[in-house]
Amino acid sequence: MSDKPPEKKPESPMFERPSRREVLTRLGAAAGVLGAAAVLGRARWDKGGFGAASLQGTRQVRDYRLKESAPDFAELAIARGKPEDEPKAEDLVRRAVEAMGGMKRFISRGDVVVIKPNIGWDRMPIHAANTNPEVVGAVVKMAFDAGAKKVVVADGSCNDPQRCFQRSGIWRLAHSLGAQVVLPAEHRFRTTRLKGEVLDEWPIFTTLVDADKVINVPVAKHHNLAKFTAAMKNWYGVLGGRRNRLHQNIDTSIADLATFMRPTLVVVDAMRVLMRNGPQGGNIDDTRVMNTVYATVDQVAADAFGCTLIGQKPENLPYLKMGHERGLGTMFVENLRVREV
Repeated sequence: MSDKPPEKKPESPMFERPSRREVLTRLGAAAGVLGAAAVLGRARWDKGGFGAASLQGTRQVRDYRLKESAPDFAELAIARGKPEDEPKAEDLVRRAVEAMGGMKRFISRGDVVVIKPNIGWDRMPIHAANTNPEVVGAVVKMAFDAGAKKVVVADGSCNDPQRCFQRSGIWRLAHSLGAQVVLPAEHRFRTTRLKGEVLDEWPIFTTLVDADKVINVPVAKHHNLAKFTAAMKNWYGVLGGRRNRLHQNIDTSIADLATFMRPTLVVVDAMRVLMRNGPQGGNIDDTRVMNTVYATVDQVAADAFGCTLIGQKPENLPYLKMGHERGLGTMFVENLRVREV
């Protein structure tokens, strides 16, 4: 075997070896293209929060409030039943929503509808800490009757979700009516840019925002920090992570969430109201039977009216003023078309 090294093949005249500077320049250009593709891909995939592609900060959660003027319909509909009549929650829900123009005014055929009750606590319906299951069931039925393709019931519980969903009575009833019941799980949360004053980036329960329509179905009750909770505070169930960190500035965080989440419709359960020791309660003596359900598209007005049920005044709730000033709704219920049915 010859020790002579192999002859070097002549390079093609079409090939010119690039300089070191040219190699680095080409690598940099390639990296830029890949980086831009990654940003574009993330912008296309990450539907949450503010868009990275446009840099304009357009929210992913759509504003569902009705734009057309409908003077024949109520802007706040209140359905009350007398205790001696033992009214059914379903009847009151139907009366309130019908006064708003009926569920077909809000839900279109083929819609995927998410219903967001309060299922935060390991409590039974009689404790009035969670939304009354009969109220939730009535909204599920009406959504299907209006043509919804799929109805999902979901919430991010404070206590163990399995126990909360079971003891509240909501899981069993919603499932029996054909709704999909979704419990919070780690893979269902996505870090999202809310761009609020307090809530900038936070894990969001995607089930509650990836839908055609979102119906907020809270329970009206006392809250030891916010003073009152119903529609606006109910959006806390959209958040993952350590929500208790937000309690240091709870009013601003409530306003931030209400800015991010705009409901198609709000149906508030005030069948039995927790008057004190909220939000968790636990003592039946702290509750009062009111046999009331009210509906609106204005989440600020929903809380402005609801807080009066526990003897509170709207002007004492800073988050209501913030919501009003941000144009989310009105805290002056007297300016709305209110109909009691």
